[in-house]
Order: sequence, then C-alpha cells, then structure tokens
Amino acid sequence: MILSVSVMPTNTSTAPSHPVILDNLPDPGISDRGCPSRSRQQIDLILLAIEALELGGSEAMLLVAKQLELQDIINNRVVLWRLRCTNPLRRSHTRRPLNLEEAKALVIIASYLARRMTVVIRQLLLAYEQLSQKQVPIEQHFRLSSYLERFRAHFRSRMNPRRAKVSVYNTDEKLNELALSLLAQLLFCTGTSGMQRFWISLFDGEV
Repeated sequence: MILSVSVMPTNTSTAPSHPVILDNLPDPGISDRGCPSRSRQQIDLILLAIEALELGGSEAMLLVAKQLELQDIINNRVVLWRLRCTNPLRRSHTRRPLNLEEAKALVIIASYLARRMTVVIRQLLLAYEQLSQKQVPIEQHFRLSSYLERFRAHFRSRMNPRRAKVSVYNTDEKLNELALSLLAQLLFCTGTSGMQRFWISLFDGEV
C-alpha cells in the first residue's frame, strides 16, 4: 500500500527584522508624510560635519551601521548617498521621501560617531573660544582650521548654489559659522539623552 504524504509548503523568505535600536527614538507622528524638509537638511548637514571631522567619514558611517545592525536600512555607499540626497539643498537632490526608519538610522549613526569623537569636538570648540577671546586668527590652530576648510569644501561641492538657503553662505566666514554651530550640535548629541533630544529637535513645530 502506498501512503500519500502531504508536504506543507515552506516559505524560506523572511522579512527584514526591525532593528531594536530604532525604538530608542520616539515616533513624532508624521510617518504618512515622511520627514519634513528642515529635518532632512539638518541630518545631512550633521553628517557633513562628521565627514569634515573624520577622513573616510562615509566608510565610518557604514561600519557603524553594520555594528548597530542597521545594514538592512543602510547597506552600502549608494544607499547612504541616496538617503542624504533627500536634502533639498543638494545639487543631486532626489524627490524620494525620507521615512522615519531611515531618518532614525542616520541620526543614530551620527550620534554614535559624535560620541566617539567627543574629545576632539570639545577640543575644537574650546580652541575656537580661546582664539576668539584673544582675537587670534583661526588659521593659527591647525586642526580647527583643517576642519573648517574641509567643511567649506564639502558644502560648496555638494550643495546647490542656486538655492536661496545655500546662497546665504557665500563667504568663508558664514560657512565657518555654520560649521561651528554644527560642531556644537554634535557635542549636544554626545550628552545624556543627547541623541533623543537631537531627534526631537528635528521636528519642533512640524508635528
């Protein structure tokens, strides 16, 4: 006698798991619309400051993404570039939305890299304060001058000068001010609950 055996179909494909670390950041209640323009701009500028601080910044971001198990969201340089190009100030701006999960991943990566560079960030801000008090040119401090020079170069090569918000930064002095303000924001990210506070600040007045 031949026994008939039924085999239940199996589905080997699995949906990407939700990275638990994303739950450290609250949902601001705008998921249907995606992240507002101001939030996308600010996230990209913070990452731009990190690149100016650390050579090979993009590679560092991808490494942190892997370490924090965020590679299902950001798994290579092309994906990272596309997410950052949601910043409408960029030359290569794309109109695709930046959803909350993607924005959270970028903010978490930025915050972890900022924590790793806390000492350097503090040193640069202290150096700027001391130079200002003594009325000494920034160029006298090699590392601070290098950071500002790299930031200016990154900003000018990647942002669209035809955008009004970009044309405001038409001098070295104004770009230096922006770079220093971003440095202060990076230090803000390193403090207690700094990542959460930075995240919430991205949506002030937007919810």
